[in-house]
Amino acid sequence: MSTIKLTAAQAVIQYLDQQYVERDGVETKFFAGIFGIFGHGNVAGIGQALHQYERFPYYQCRNEQAMVHTAAGFAKVNKRLSAFVCTTSIGPGATNMITGAATATINRLPVLLLPGDIFSNRSAGTLLQQVEHPVSPDITVNDCFKPVSKYWDRINRPEQLIHALPEVMRTLISPADTGAVTLSLPHDVQAEAFDFPTKLFEKKVWHIPRNRPDADLLKKAADIIKNAKKPVILSGGGTLYSEAEGVLNRFAAKTGIPVGETYAGKGAVKYDKPYALGGLGATGTKGSIEVANEADVVIGIGTRYGDFITGSRSIFKNPDVKFININVCDMDGFKMGGLPLKGDAKATLQELNKLLKGYEVKKSYRNKIAKLNKEWEAEVQRIYREANDDTPPIHQGAVLSVLNDFMDDKDIVVCAAGSMPGDLHKLWRTKNPLGFHVEYGNSCMGYEIAGGLGAKMGAPDREVYILCGDGSYLMLNHEIVTSVQEGYKIVIVLSNNDGFASIGSLSESIGNKRFGTKYRYRDEKTGQLSGGTLPVDIAKNAESLGALVFKATDKTSLIEALKKAKKADRTSMVYIETELERTIPGYNAWWEVPIAEVSTQKDVKKRRKTYEQNKKTEQIYYL
Repeated sequence: MSTIKLTAAQAVIQYLDQQYVERDGVETKFFAGIFGIFGHGNVAGIGQALHQYERFPYYQCRNEQAMVHTAAGFAKVNKRLSAFVCTTSIGPGATNMITGAATATINRLPVLLLPGDIFSNRSAGTLLQQVEHPVSPDITVNDCFKPVSKYWDRINRPEQLIHALPEVMRTLISPADTGAVTLSLPHDVQAEAFDFPTKLFEKKVWHIPRNRPDADLLKKAADIIKNAKKPVILSGGGTLYSEAEGVLNRFAAKTGIPVGETYAGKGAVKYDKPYALGGLGATGTKGSIEVANEADVVIGIGTRYGDFITGSRSIFKNPDVKFININVCDMDGFKMGGLPLKGDAKATLQELNKLLKGYEVKKSYRNKIAKLNKEWEAEVQRIYREANDDTPPIHQGAVLSVLNDFMDDKDIVVCAAGSMPGDLHKLWRTKNPLGFHVEYGNSCMGYEIAGGLGAKMGAPDREVYILCGDGSYLMLNHEIVTSVQEGYKIVIVLSNNDGFASIGSLSESIGNKRFGTKYRYRDEKTGQLSGGTLPVDIAKNAESLGALVFKATDKTSLIEALKKAKKADRTSMVYIETELERTIPGYNAWWEVPIAEVSTQKDVKKRRKTYEQNKKTEQIYYL
C-alpha cells in the first residue's frame, strides 16, 4: 500500500481539498475554503498546513461566532452543496463558535468546525485556557459542542483521521443530518506525523441522492389529497435546498392547492402567483391564516413545523385536519401526527403529481385563494402607504417599502432578529428563490452582517442588502472589516431605534411595559433605565471599520442613500433612525409566550387571562 507521511493537520487539509459533491450530474467542489483566527492551539498545526498548501483558500475573520455565521450564510445560498471550514484555537476561541454552531445546526446548514484542543498526551501539564475537571481530565471546553453538533469527534491519534474524515463528509452532505460538524484537534496531535494511505487523498465525489418515499405511503397520500376540500401546502426550506420550486409551482398551478411559506421556504413561489398565500404562521398574511384555520389537509414540504409557523400548534383549527409531510428527515416527517413521505422534495412532488393526474380543487376554492392573494397585495400597499410619512423618525414599514421597491429581482435581502423578520415574512414581495434570506431557526442577533457576507461570497453576482437593527449591530459587527479586506461589497441598511423593538413590543403585550428593552441612561430617581438616550454613534463606528456611510432621515433621502450605496465600490451602510414603538399588526394568529401565573401588576393579571384562553386553542395531533 502506497503511503505519504503527513502531520494530522496536513492530512486534514489535503483530504478536505479533494472532496466534491454531485447532484443531477452537476459536480461541485464541496469546500470553498476555511475561515480562521489563529492562536497557540491551531497556529502550529492547521496554520502551518494552510501555509504549506496555499491552494486551499484561507480567510481572516474577526470573531469566531461570526465566522460560523458567514459559513452558514454561504452554505444557504449554495443550497448546501458547498460549505466552509472554521478553525480556532482552544479555550475562548473555541467556545465563541458555539452559538454559530447552534445556528447552523438548527437551520440544517453544513459547517465544519476545527477547534484546537488541549494536549492529548498531557505532557505540558495544565495549559493556558484549559478548563480543568478534577474527576474527568479528558473533558474540555470542546465537549460543549456535542449538543449543537450533528457529528462530534476528538482526534487523539493522527491515524484516527482515516476513519473520522469520511464520517465528517457523510454527515455534512446528508440532506437529513447536516448541520455543524465538530472535529476537535488537540494541538500536539495536529503536529504529529503518520504514514497515511495515499488513496485517502484522491479526489472523492459524493453523490447527493434524490430519495423517493415508500410507494404505498405515496398512494395513501394521494388518496387523502383527492378527498380534500381545502388542502394547503406549507413550503419550507427543504423546497429550496432540493431545487423543487419549479415542480412546486407547476404542481400548485395544476391542482390549485394554495402555497403558504415558512421563513426558510419564502421565495419558492413568486408573491403575485394566484395560488400564493405568502408567509404562513403567527407572522403570516391574513389570507394564509384564514386558509390554515380551515384546512383539512396540510402538505408540509421540507419544514420543521416551528412554533412561529404553527402558531404554537393553534393555527390549524380544523378538528379533522390531516398532515402529509414530505421530508428527508424522519423526525420532521412524523411531526403533527403526519403521514411521513420520507424523500427528496423535488422527486417526491414529481411522484405525487403522477398519482394526482386530473385532480384539481373546486373552482370556488381556487377563486377564493386568488381573491385572498389580491386582497393581501392591497393590504401591503395600504400598510406601506400609511407607513410612508416623512416625519423622522420614520416607521420601519417605510424602510421595508422603499427597499422592496428599490431592489432588483435577483438581489438578496438578509435579516435574522428583532421585529423585522416578522414584518418581512408578512410584507416582503419575494421575486426569486433564495432572494429572501432570513435566519429564523435560531433568530440569532448578530447573524445579519456575518451571514450577509457569506451570502455575498456564495452569490457574488447579486447585490446583498442586510436589514439590521441597532441591537444586532452592537452585538456583532466585526465582519464589516472582513468584507472590506476581501472585496465582497455588502449594503447594510441600519435601522436605529435606540432599543430592542421586537422584544419591547412583546414585553408590552405581556404587561411588562418594555422593561429593560430601551437603550437609556439609568434614571437617578427611579433607578430604572428610563433616562435619556445613549450617545452611541453607529454611523461613525461603521466608518471606523472601513464602511462608507450614507445617512437618511425620510423616504426621499433613503432612496438617495440606497442609490449611492449601490454605486459605491465597497461595503456601505445606509443609516436611518426609525420609530421604536410603531409596529405592523398581526392577523389573528397566536404565538405562545407564558405569562406569570401570579403577579401584583394589574396588566400582567389581565394578560394572563387572555393567555389562558389562547392556550386552549392549542391542538394535539395524533398519527
